[in-house]
Amino acid sequence: MTTLTFIGATGQVTGSNYLLETSTHRILLDCGMFQGGKKVEAQNTKDFPFDPSTIDAVVLSHAHIDHCGRLPKLVKEGYSGSVFSTKASFPLVELMLKDSAHLMLRDTEWENKRRERAGKKLLEPLYTIEDVESLLDLRKAIAYHEANEILPGVTLTFHEAGHILGSAIVELNITDQGESKTLVFSGDLGNPDSPLLRDPSILTKADVLLLESTYGDRDHKQLVNTLDELKDALAKAAKSGGNVIIPAFAVGRTQDLFYWLGKLHREGALPQQKIYLDSPMAISASEIYAAHSHLFNLDDPEFHKISPQGWQAWLPGLSYSETAEQSMALNRIEGGAIFIAGSGMCNGGRIRHHLKYNLWRRNAHILFVGYQAEGTLGRTIVDGKKSTLKILGTEVNVAAHIHTLGALSAHADQSQILAWANHFNPKKTRLYLIHGEPDASRSLQSALKRNGWQAKLPKVGKKITL
Repeated sequence: MTTLTFIGATGQVTGSNYLLETSTHRILLDCGMFQGGKKVEAQNTKDFPFDPSTIDAVVLSHAHIDHCGRLPKLVKEGYSGSVFSTKASFPLVELMLKDSAHLMLRDTEWENKRRERAGKKLLEPLYTIEDVESLLDLRKAIAYHEANEILPGVTLTFHEAGHILGSAIVELNITDQGESKTLVFSGDLGNPDSPLLRDPSILTKADVLLLESTYGDRDHKQLVNTLDELKDALAKAAKSGGNVIIPAFAVGRTQDLFYWLGKLHREGALPQQKIYLDSPMAISASEIYAAHSHLFNLDDPEFHKISPQGWQAWLPGLSYSETAEQSMALNRIEGGAIFIAGSGMCNGGRIRHHLKYNLWRRNAHILFVGYQAEGTLGRTIVDGKKSTLKILGTEVNVAAHIHTLGALSAHADQSQILAWANHFNPKKTRLYLIHGEPDASRSLQSALKRNGWQAKLPKVGKKITL
C-alpha cells in the first residue's frame, strides 16, 4: 500500500514537505524552510516527524528556500540518499543554502552573545556550511520530460513549471505490490505572463494531484495595467525627486524586473538613469540566470538576442552593490534612483536599510512585486494598518506611496491554476490543495467545485492512500 503524508506547506504557504511511502521505500517531496513570523519560523527547529536516516530519496521541485531550506538539516540528522532536481536548480540550490547557513550562523552568534551575558543556554544554528556541502554532494540531475527510475518501482519525470529557473512539476509513477498509481505535485506553478521562462507544461493524467493555491483567492491584475502602474510610479517618483524602493526576491523576481525595466528603457519610459541591485545573493542569481539564457522563452526576439551578453547590455544604468560599504553609500542618495534589494518580504537583508531611509519620505515610492506572507514586515506595510513601524531599532513614519504590482508574481493566479488543473479529469483524479493560506485554499476549492472538482484541504499530519 502506498501512502502520502502532508507535513509542510499545508494550511500555509511555506515549509513545503510531503512524505510518500510504498511498501518498500520512503520518498520526500521537498524539504522547505518555514518563513514568516517567529511562531511560524519556530517550526524549523522541531524534529522531523520521521527518521531522516530511513528516507530513500528526496525529490526537489525547485530552489526557493521554502522548498529546499531544511535539506541540510535532513542530512545533519542522518539522511544519506540522493536529492533529485533539474540541472538548472543546482547552482541556485547551492547559492540559497549557503546564504541560509551564513545568515543562521550570524544570527546565532548574535543571540548567543546576549544569552551568554544573561547566563542562559547557548544555541546552535539549524545547520552549518559543512552540512550544506554534505547535502550538495547528494544531488543528482534529471532532465525535463525524461522518465527516470529513481528507485525500484518509482519513476520520476520533471516537467517545466515556469516559476523560477529550473523549477519543475513533479510526476511520480509508482508500482507497488502489483498496483500502479500516478502522483503529480504541481510544485509552484508559474505565471504564464512571465517574461523569461516557458509556460508550465500541461499534464492530463494523475490518480492524485497536489495543487498549489498561493493565489487561489484572486486573479492578478492585467499585465498591461500593472506595467502602466509601474510606469506611472516611476514617472511620479522622478517628477517628485524621490527614490523607488523595490523589495525583490533574489531568484526569479529580480530577473523579471530587469527584463521589464529594460523594456521600458527601450520605449523611453524609464526616467531613472541609475538602478542599483543591492543584494549579493540577487547578483549571483542574476549571473546564474544569464548563464542559462538558453532556457528562456523566445517571446521577445530582441531580448533573446541581447540576453547572452548579460543584464547590463539589456538594462543600461544597472549597477551592482556587492559590499557593505557600497550598500551604505546608497543611503546618501535622496532621490532619482531605483533600489532593488532583498529580502522580498522585508524580514531581513539590505531592504530594511532602504526602508529606514526612504519610507518616511513623501516623495518615495515602495513597489511590492511579490507575495507577502502573514507576519512579515512587507505584509504589514502592504496592509497599511500602521502609521509607524520600528525598523532597525528606529521608529519610522509610513509616508511613502505604496504600490502592489500583482501581475509580476511568479505564481499562477486563480484563473491560471483552474485552467491548468482542468486538463485533468476530475472524475479520475483526487485533488488536494496545498501551499496556500486557508482563505486562499478555500476560495480555490469553491472555484474548483464549480468546475466539477471535489478538492480536499488536508491538515498537517493527514495521511492518505494512493
